[in-house]
Amino acid sequence: MLELIGAGFSLGWPLLAFLVCLILYFQGSIKDPVEKKAATFKGIVGIFCALAACMAIANYTANFNADPGVLPVSLVLITATTFVLSLYFTNIGALMKIGGFMFFVAAALSGYGNWLPQVEGGFPPPVVKLDFQSMSAQQLGDEGEKIIFGGLGQSKTQGAIGKGQCPLCHGFQKGFLSERAPNLFDIPARSKTRLEEPNYHMNDPASRPSVQKEAFEGSGTAVDAQEYIAESHACPNCYVVPGFGVKGSNDTESPMPRIHKAPISLSMGELAAVDTWMYVREGMEAPPYDVIVTSYEKFIPEGDRITVTEEDDGGAAAGGVLATGEEPVNEIFMKAACVACHTIPGIEGATGKVGPALIEGTNAPNRLKDAGYKGKAKSVKEYITESILDPSAYVVTDYPDGQMPKDFGKKLSAGAVNKIVNYLSQVKDGQDPPPIE
Repeated sequence: MLELIGAGFSLGWPLLAFLVCLILYFQGSIKDPVEKKAATFKGIVGIFCALAACMAIANYTANFNADPGVLPVSLVLITATTFVLSLYFTNIGALMKIGGFMFFVAAALSGYGNWLPQVEGGFPPPVVKLDFQSMSAQQLGDEGEKIIFGGLGQSKTQGAIGKGQCPLCHGFQKGFLSERAPNLFDIPARSKTRLEEPNYHMNDPASRPSVQKEAFEGSGTAVDAQEYIAESHACPNCYVVPGFGVKGSNDTESPMPRIHKAPISLSMGELAAVDTWMYVREGMEAPPYDVIVTSYEKFIPEGDRITVTEEDDGGAAAGGVLATGEEPVNEIFMKAACVACHTIPGIEGATGKVGPALIEGTNAPNRLKDAGYKGKAKSVKEYITESILDPSAYVVTDYPDGQMPKDFGKKLSAGAVNKIVNYLSQVKDGQDPPPIE
């Protein structure tokens, strides 16, 4: 408050000085003691009102871009000023009362609007093209942490998830018991032992299922730790760590998506950054950038390689809005990476097996009747909305809690959530999926 008063005084000191001079003039020019007292009092009231108005302007100027949530304070100050003026300056009292009421309504509406969850608008941030090849190992590692966790210093933050979506399934801390995918702590060192395991079956290309052949070019196999990491990212089905395969596949099929493909779509430079972080965070010397890229070229067909990436400072990878709601629903599913974890009928590429299949027109009514359901939804659409915004309200049996991101309320606009809800509420078992809107 003191800072705001100081800012108001700095802005309006000429006006305040004029009012002080006016009071002094009244003292010398008015002879009647009663009139002199009244004029002096009104002058003091004017000083306080002028200071309040200057504070309102200073608050608006300082916080228009920095903190829009406090802008209603300016309207409250102006409202108070107009009502005070209407009390002591009766000749303009009616006008001030009308103006004060208008500002009061504006302040109430603005305050309520700023109380609601906000989605950042304005001009898009400038596009920054990252030159991964020219970065040092530490710089590459920093970019890798941003891709995995959404920002620097977020690797130990529960629920931090970046563009790579890795923490949805993997743990990265020593002793963390991953349920869906192996813990990646010390993975550069452990990769060497994985290559020596008896069930590492990549020596026979003919043994690969057809889905692996599509993801794999040539008959080369991983021969060192870095190639093993690249192979795991580019062709997850090529070797599945025992106990982490899709149920019923006998560990021949991995639930992990190929992260160089949609919806994650990491470029060659981003893949190198992710791998570099895995070495750097262990205090190990990372392979040179070119060596890492070469390891991926062995497992990713040339036509599938993304060689150029453009990232911006406020992009979705760092916590920005993933979808505005103007996109068709299939594109929203892709941008939110739903297809990486869920099977969604009617959505191309949505074959994920990490989370439950989203046949909500059939599943949601049954789950609402489940004795274990403790949520607040009363209808199918409310249940789907709740599952997106508060995924821990009800956790489907056989799927662990805490795996689905809990910040979709910030990363998806209301329009995007509504499109997802409308689509999934129409998806029913045994029926054709609804059309894409």
